[in-house]
Amino acid sequence: MEFASSSLSSSSSSFLTSEPHFIHDVFINFGGEDIGRRFVSHLHSVLLQSQVKTFISQENLHEGMKLEEQMRAIRHTKITIIVLSKSYTESPCCLLVLEKIIECHETFGQIVLPVFYEIDPLDVRHQKDDFGKALEDTARRSYSGEQLQHAPSRWSSALNRVAGMTGWDDTDFRHDAELVERIVSRVKTLLDYKDLFITEYPVGLESRVKDVIKCIKNQSTKVYMIGILGMRGSGKTTIAKAIYNRIYREFIAKSFIENITYAWHAENKDERYVALQEKLLSDFLKFKLEVKRVGMRRTMIENSFSRKKLLIVLDDVNQIGQLENLWGSLRRFGQGTVIIITTRNASLLNRLKVNYAYETHRLNENESLELFSWRAFREAKPRNKWSLLARNVVVCCGGLPLALQFLGSCLCDRTIEVWESVLLKLQRIPPNEQLLNLLKISFDNLPDTEKDIFLDVCCFFIGKERDYVTEILNGCGLHADIGITFLIERGLIKVERNNKFQIHPLLQAMGRGIIFQECPEEPGERSRLWSQDVKYVLKENTGTEAIEGLSLKLHSTTRACFKAHAFKKMKRLRLLRLYNVQLTGDYGNISEQLRWICWRGFPYKHIPSNFQLQNVIAMDLKYSHLQLLWKQPLWKQPQVLERLKFLNISHSKYLKETPDFSRLPSLEQLILKDCPSLLKVHQSIGDLSNILLINLKDCTSLRYLPREIYKLTSLKTLILSGCSKLGSIDITQVKSLVTIIT
Repeated sequence: MEFASSSLSSSSSSFLTSEPHFIHDVFINFGGEDIGRRFVSHLHSVLLQSQVKTFISQENLHEGMKLEEQMRAIRHTKITIIVLSKSYTESPCCLLVLEKIIECHETFGQIVLPVFYEIDPLDVRHQKDDFGKALEDTARRSYSGEQLQHAPSRWSSALNRVAGMTGWDDTDFRHDAELVERIVSRVKTLLDYKDLFITEYPVGLESRVKDVIKCIKNQSTKVYMIGILGMRGSGKTTIAKAIYNRIYREFIAKSFIENITYAWHAENKDERYVALQEKLLSDFLKFKLEVKRVGMRRTMIENSFSRKKLLIVLDDVNQIGQLENLWGSLRRFGQGTVIIITTRNASLLNRLKVNYAYETHRLNENESLELFSWRAFREAKPRNKWSLLARNVVVCCGGLPLALQFLGSCLCDRTIEVWESVLLKLQRIPPNEQLLNLLKISFDNLPDTEKDIFLDVCCFFIGKERDYVTEILNGCGLHADIGITFLIERGLIKVERNNKFQIHPLLQAMGRGIIFQECPEEPGERSRLWSQDVKYVLKENTGTEAIEGLSLKLHSTTRACFKAHAFKKMKRLRLLRLYNVQLTGDYGNISEQLRWICWRGFPYKHIPSNFQLQNVIAMDLKYSHLQLLWKQPLWKQPQVLERLKFLNISHSKYLKETPDFSRLPSLEQLILKDCPSLLKVHQSIGDLSNILLINLKDCTSLRYLPREIYKLTSLKTLILSGCSKLGSIDITQVKSLVTIIT
């Protein structure tokens, strides 16, 4: 068979004119009928079972397929799996398709995953021995004259390119099934077809989403920027999430970064950029990459994704500085990239020169009543008895979705007397103070316990895991199992897919405003403190018994020193978070009521003996200077921490040995990740009858584990990856339900 150069060049020029519209998830390219019947058919079957839309090259099978059809399929596929075998270079069709795969990869960023099946990757890179000879023979069979001079070099270049890509060598796996499982797992991770949760009741959403999506179509030849503009609570984020869910399958990679303004409140300027850049990189690469320098992360973003068609949503951007060190990268992405920005700042969109600005509209009267009714009555219309009251409440909400949802949830299953009381409060709210005061009414109608839980989460536990926080707040006597469920049902807090807490920024502002109003003039009389107010109270020694929680986060390059005596009057202190803070003096001044202590960069070699931790549920001492947890004279034993369930001393580079675990009888999670000086795990670890997780990842000096660890019947997960000096674990001694990660 001989291929005409004119047909190839014409297909190439028409083939790569604009960004692709994706029809398939995966294209499988391979050569050899035997490989097709064995490995490729198995891979194809498992991909289909995993609901991955797969297009398989059938050039080697009886049905046959025109070359042009395969070219079109490649163009409309996100991921190409190339199965390279000894017979691959015997097929001219395989090699021509390979050229186009590489062109698509370099032009549009489509993902290429090579599999080296029964062939050495070096043979592919250098076309050695029979593999290279078959390449020359195939060129001679397919071309003549001047074309014959160029074909082998083009094919050789394409093979060399794909051999340098990250893929799989079948010799690294015990059998084909294991290799197939690994490939399919990677494909599913790259595709990541998981919709964002939008809202339980998407009233009025469809028409607004269509308005924005209309403008995206036919904009495939450039990076297209869209601004969604509106006041707080008008549904900007909800619209952006709905658009994201509708279109993300059309992109090579995607990222939705929520609440950028909230992240912007970090004390240190670099930290403000770190969160954005790391989120982009982890979303695009599908694994977390820790790079310390802001400039290096920016370079990685530009180099890795400059040609790719991406979807990026930046939610709640309200200052141009929030995109500094990021914006240059965004504008260099491949054609067809869509960037959506939600904001309250119209001038920001003008400065960014967005291609299209969409202004959110408040819900009309009928939409407002329907959304409110779903929340208040769990049906589309108000019940007759409440109809007039419901309409009057809706009028007070002014068409703002956020207010309608929270007030509806607040009034669900409440008596008419409560409704009338709430309506009276609503009607007294000045128009210029509408939204926050509307939300505050939702808070005012909560039971006292739920109010405390909401304020604790609002001030200390955003981004923390639900189970972790529940244990801590249960230890505070707040019945958090029930209370957290109640707050989620009312929409006041939410739990993301990773089981971590989030709160709408407006609700957080409301919660902190409520605390501020407890005593505007004197911070030491408030129940919870953070940031500059903490510095003032500790420096001026104005703390009182009113304080239940305190948070001061300083950057690692900044360190503040205060006297422990400043805590003496804080008898009810339950929650303490300090980052890079040093306390001097008598630690016995710190409250016995502590349930949670998060002290990053703890500055001492051991915990002072008079630091009363007997009621602590969770202790987080990451990045500490600890060598030992407690240092006691022989005549005085360390205190028993009966209630401690979570102990995290990760990234403590001076820690040499673990504590005596017989003093921690309730411990459930022990996290000692990245403690490079850790030499010894105390043999009493066998006494931990409630332990579920032990994480010793990257403890590079640890040489052995005590055999008592095999006695742990409650243990579920043991992480030992990166423990390079650790001897082999006797798997036969470990109970079968333990997951060991090495």
